[in-house]
Amino acid sequence: MSLALADWEPADLAQQFVRWGYKPSHAARVLRAHYAGRSGVESEALRLPQGLGERVRTELAASAATLAVRQVATDGTAKLLLRLNDGRTVESVLMPDYRDDRAAGCISSQVGCAMGCDFCATTKTGFERNLTAGEMVEQFLALRREAGTAGRKLQTIVFMGMGEPLLNLDAVLTAVRRLADNSLGALGWRQITVSTVGIVPGIEALTATGLNFNLAVSLHAPDDETRAKLLPMGRRFAIADILAAADRFQAGRGRPVTIQYCLLAGVNDSPEHAHRLADLLRTRRMHINLLRYNPTGLSLRGIAYEPSSEETADAFVAVLRGQGLVAHFRRSRGPDIDAACGQLRRRNEGSREGAVPPAP
Repeated sequence: MSLALADWEPADLAQQFVRWGYKPSHAARVLRAHYAGRSGVESEALRLPQGLGERVRTELAASAATLAVRQVATDGTAKLLLRLNDGRTVESVLMPDYRDDRAAGCISSQVGCAMGCDFCATTKTGFERNLTAGEMVEQFLALRREAGTAGRKLQTIVFMGMGEPLLNLDAVLTAVRRLADNSLGALGWRQITVSTVGIVPGIEALTATGLNFNLAVSLHAPDDETRAKLLPMGRRFAIADILAAADRFQAGRGRPVTIQYCLLAGVNDSPEHAHRLADLLRTRRMHINLLRYNPTGLSLRGIAYEPSSEETADAFVAVLRGQGLVAHFRRSRGPDIDAACGQLRRRNEGSREGAVPPAP
């Protein structure tokens, strides 16, 4: 299968053009047009030499993914199911910002997931394969188009969709570089966040890159025993080791790491849990992002998790803020469109055709 344009490094595409007998400088223009969402090699503005546009069209795949299903919630959240060139599907989400002209995007790094997090819908389909850097870039481009259609600018991206980014580290870092590169995605380093369930060697590898993106850690419990029940990976890496690795990442960038914490009724949302979390983070300048759970049915362990009540959630955040911590709730998004990660894919699994509902 031929590589899609988003899968090419500029230098490699330049060499390919040379092999075809053309100047290498044309590669940068072709890639800029693709990332900008213009008509690519068909654009007369590119002024490609005779024959080059035809070779690009016939010998390179135009796209690494195509839209299979699009859902838009009443709050403006858009969920896209993209079909890859091998027929598999992944999810991407566009979330409106509090500003009317901006939006944030969430993209996947794997088809499925092997982490087995008990409250997550993605884990129910298992792990199929890693995504290429180009397939991740293609999600970004699809979200950028979706944002433009809604009159918004795609302002930030987080690698927090399907899959564990640090188990596909090389491809994720390649995608991050392409999205941040001013000549390609032009998003900027500080607008990109990589999220992890706490793969300590992966966090150390991120730190070693020196690249200036952000880190988010999905903690979801303040003690190893509770965490191991929710996240099997918790049995491999202790919370103390995860936070120590996050400390080192933060020290090299000077910006707070974000701690993700999904509140589950009767599981991790008691005042005691809040005090334990405060004890862990009191001396750390990290931000706590509290998530409201979107129910996904029975878990792998046969548990029907439920979101915490408003009263319980308010009491939890009050404990954290009372200890001087920066904690806020991430707004619940798209409950009417299979909003939890992996739900849309599971619902459409088995359909090879896909359908694109009309825009509302």
